[in-house]
Amino acid sequence: MKQTTKAHFAVLITNFIFGINYSVVKLITPVHILPLGLNMARVLVAFLLFWGLFLIKPSKNPPIGIKRKDIPRFIICAATGVVLNQVFFIKGLSLTSPIHASLLALITPILIVFIAAWMIKESLSWLKIMGLCLGIAGASILIISKSNASANNAMIIGDLYVIINAILYSCFMVWVKPLMQEYKPLHVVRWIFTFGFIMLLPFAGKDLYQTNWHSFDGSSWVALALICVGATFITYLFNAYGIAVIGSSTTGIYIYTQPFFAALVAIIFMGEMLTLQKIMAAILIFIGVYLVGYKKRTIDLLES
Repeated sequence: MKQTTKAHFAVLITNFIFGINYSVVKLITPVHILPLGLNMARVLVAFLLFWGLFLIKPSKNPPIGIKRKDIPRFIICAATGVVLNQVFFIKGLSLTSPIHASLLALITPILIVFIAAWMIKESLSWLKIMGLCLGIAGASILIISKSNASANNAMIIGDLYVIINAILYSCFMVWVKPLMQEYKPLHVVRWIFTFGFIMLLPFAGKDLYQTNWHSFDGSSWVALALICVGATFITYLFNAYGIAVIGSSTTGIYIYTQPFFAALVAIIFMGEMLTLQKIMAAILIFIGVYLVGYKKRTIDLLES
C-alpha cells in the first residue's frame, strides 16, 4: 500500500473515531465521571503514550527539546488546542446531542478563515463573508430548534459551549501553523500535550482523583478507553501522520465526514432523530464551508 493511501486511510479512521466519540462521551459523563475528570484522563493518557512512543523509537524522533522562543506559542496552543477547547467540548457534549455537536463543530473551517483574517490580515472576499453568514444561520437553526422546552436551556448552553470549543480550536489551528513548519507534527503534538497536562492538572486533577471507579461496568471502561486512547492519542497521532504525508489542507477536508458518522451512531445506538431542522442546518453549514474555501480550492486546482 502506498504511503499516501495509508495516510488517507489513517485520516478517515481518525474522523470515524471522532464521529463515534460524540455518542460515546455521553455514555460516561457526567454519570460515571465528571467532564473535567474525563478531560484530565484523556490528556494524561495521551501525554504518557506520546512520550512512551518517543522512548520506544528514539532513533526516529527529532531532538527532544524545543526552542526557548517557541515556548510561549506552545503554551498558547496547548491552552486552545488541548485544555480549554476540550473542557468546553466535553461539557457542551454532556448537555447537547451528538448530532448537534458534530454539526456545530463543522463551523471550525469557517472560523479559521476569519480568525486568520483578523490575526494575520488575510483578505476577505464577499463569498467568504456569505459563507460565514450561512454557517451562522445553520448554527442558529440548531440552537433555537428544540422540541422539548424543558430541556431547552441545558441544550442551548451545551450548543454554545461547543461553539466556544470551535472558536478556541480555530485559534489553535492558526497559531500552531508556524510550529508545524518549524518542527515535525508529532513533535509538536507531544509538547502540546505536555504543556496541556501541566496546565490542566491543578484544576481537573481533583475531579479525576474523586471519580468513583467502582461504578464503571465493562461498557464504561470500553467507552473510556475509546475516548482516551482512540479519540485522543490515536486521532492526534494519525492526524499528525496525515499532515506530514498529504498536507494539512487535505487532512482538514475529512472533518466533513464526522457529522455522517456521528449521526449514524447517534440514530442507531442513542435513539436520536434526524429532523428536518437538522438537515436544513447541515445544508447551510456545508454550503457556508464550501463558499469560505471556494477560492482556495480553485487556486489549488490551478496549481496542481
